Amino acid sequence: MLAMNSEIPYFGEHTQITVLCSSCGWKHTDFIPSDGEKPGFSSLVVDNEQKMMVRVVRSSSCTIRIPELDLEVSPGGSSSGYVTNIEGVINRFENAIGTIIRGDDGKEGEIAMQILERLHHAKEGKGEISVELLDPRGRSQIIHGEAKSRELNDAESEGLETGPEIPVFDLS
Repeated sequence: MLAMNSEIPYFGEHTQITVLCSSCGWKHTDFIPSDGEKPGFSSLVVDNEQKMMVRVVRSSSCTIRIPELDLEVSPGGSSSGYVTNIEGVINRFENAIGTIIRGDDGKEGEIAMQILERLHHAKEGKGEISVELLDPRGRSQIIHGEAKSRELNDAESEGLETGPEIPVFDLS
């Protein structure tokens, strides 16, 4: 297990924890803020090319949404946290959609191509999308002066996945 404390500008002090298994290669990374856990929501309207560089801290318990395109990624059993920017988040959606296109040449593939086109336009500053982070553990945030942050209410956090639980290892 590796742990590192650091300061992310506008996000505050946090601990990055990475757990590795040298036998099987399993790896899990997560971010834990020092100020406690409150279910959190963070969003940003992406309406120009400069916002592609806005920093995003996503924990393993975070759901990411682009509501205008009805896109959502929920944390799974092997979800890891990461630090990226808005462009990196969009690239991850594009990669997932590309997988759908390769496997389908019908109507779903056509819809996926339209979504990819809108994501590409947003990256060029020619369209407007919203990126939303919903984190029941409150460890995720979009770091920008125009980003909106608030606590999730009970109804919002009720249906959210919480991602993987870090296993407890017993050496005995």
